Amino acid sequence: MSTFNMASEEANAKMEPANKSGDTCVTNEKVETVDTQKTNDPGGDESSSQQQSDSDLYTTCNDTHNTTQSDQATVDFKIIFNKQKYDVIFPLDNTVAKLKEHVQDLTGVPPAMQKIMYKGLAKDEITLRALKVTKGAKVMVVGSTLTDVLAVSAPSPKEQQEITKSSETSKEPLCQQKNHKKVLDKYGKPDDLMPGIKNKKDPLPPTPVSGMYNKSGGKVRLTFKLELDQVWIGTKERTDKMPMNSVKAIVSEPIEGSEEYHIMGLQLGPTEASRYWIYWVPAQYVDAIKDTILGKWQYF
Repeated sequence: MSTFNMASEEANAKMEPANKSGDTCVTNEKVETVDTQKTNDPGGDESSSQQQSDSDLYTTCNDTHNTTQSDQATVDFKIIFNKQKYDVIFPLDNTVAKLKEHVQDLTGVPPAMQKIMYKGLAKDEITLRALKVTKGAKVMVVGSTLTDVLAVSAPSPKEQQEITKSSETSKEPLCQQKNHKKVLDKYGKPDDLMPGIKNKKDPLPPTPVSGMYNKSGGKVRLTFKLELDQVWIGTKERTDKMPMNSVKAIVSEPIEGSEEYHIMGLQLGPTEASRYWIYWVPAQYVDAIKDTILGKWQYF
């Protein structure tokens, strides 16, 4: 029995190192697993850093996009031409000149023949933002297409000969010509005239130009209905509503001794005989009257 017991103890003693070795292997595996996790952690940090960088880049691009959208702010408004309305969306920082190009696509009226009216005549170089065009605003366009201009009846050779002959014989100032001198001498200077200013160019006043008279001495006022493309010639007896494109030409000259006022003739037909004469027109409004009625196409 003692011999068997000794053999058992020796066998157990030989088995213990193996068990310890097995424990070590298990421990090593755990260490290796932990080490592997630690090795992977830096990679996780790098991925997180990359995600943050991508997020920052997206934010920057988005901010830039938003800034661009802000720079290209637009406004919705209506273009009105010949009683027709066009809905327009246009950049606020574009100029009236650019708007005219767009209006040409809508109406067929070349930019040089357009007048953009918004709180008065809008200049080409001003932007819509500076003009304070707001959402839903109504912007008037006055002008004629090339077809309209070419359709205006030209004077016949005989009528043209009369015009040439008349201009050659009319070298003296208007106020000294017999028919005009007679009117000026007979009716004199009106008491209710609007103030006149020579050597100055003002836009049309917000009220009718009044206090003048015609060749019969009847009081005359000029009212400009831009939304209708009409000029109203009013007297005590009647008001003639004339389409602006029915006025073929306008002539004017200062009155000698009162150069702050002009004699003005609106030519309503092909010859000088059709001129409607108005006396004592304030000088500062003469150019504005011509530009409003005739537009730039008068020079073509």
